Amino acid sequence: MTVIYHVGLHADGYAYRMEEAWSETFPTHKAALAAARSAAAKQRAGGRDAHILYETEDGEWHREYADGGDRPETIVVDDIE
Repeated sequence: MTVIYHVGLHADGYAYRMEEAWSETFPTHKAALAAARSAAAKQRAGGRDAHILYETEDGEWHREYADGGDRPETIVVDDIE
């Protein structure tokens, strides 16, 4: 899976988005680009393995194993340049 962050003009400033969800607005393009790169790096960083237990709306309980090293590839696209 690949997650793409786009940096562009948004709400009288600059921001980054993933699909249709925008970040907060930054006063400069440079700040928005740095924030997008930081978010992308954090998403690539692995975590700890975990066992997850959750209940669905129909009342059934499910147990899953989450591999902390299973992280997506991330790309930052600068739509300004």
